Amino acid sequence: MPRQIKPTETEKVTINLGYVDLGRIDLLVEEGFYTSRTDFIRAAIRAQLGAHAAEVGRLIERRTLELGLREVSRADLEAARDAGEVLHIRVVGLARLAPDITPELALATIGSINVLGALQAPPDLRVALAHRIT
Repeated sequence: MPRQIKPTETEKVTINLGYVDLGRIDLLVEEGFYTSRTDFIRAAIRAQLGAHAAEVGRLIERRTLELGLREVSRADLEAARDAGEVLHIRVVGLARLAPDITPELALATIGSINVLGALQAPPDLRVALAHRIT
């Protein structure tokens, strides 16, 4: 049985819908498919989140802080580029960018760098990524 969400565990969100979409929702509510507009919207959101579960999982994994040493190689960035992904590097410890990474590749694949500790990177990469390093 699904866990009931307590009111303190929710956030109110306001959306604007077209009249036709709203009418379709109301029709489904009237016919008993959903108990309310809110019930329909929650179900629709859950369905979309379920459809994107793998992507969300990868994003969560990519944005998690890593502890210790994080070495970023040219191959890592090329793989991210080929997959259409942008990396968000978050490290507690040491992050090291390989010396053979070009500024162009770094700009195309690194969305942000947040290091609590130290960042080792060639000077040209530091300059290119300065606005993405926090």
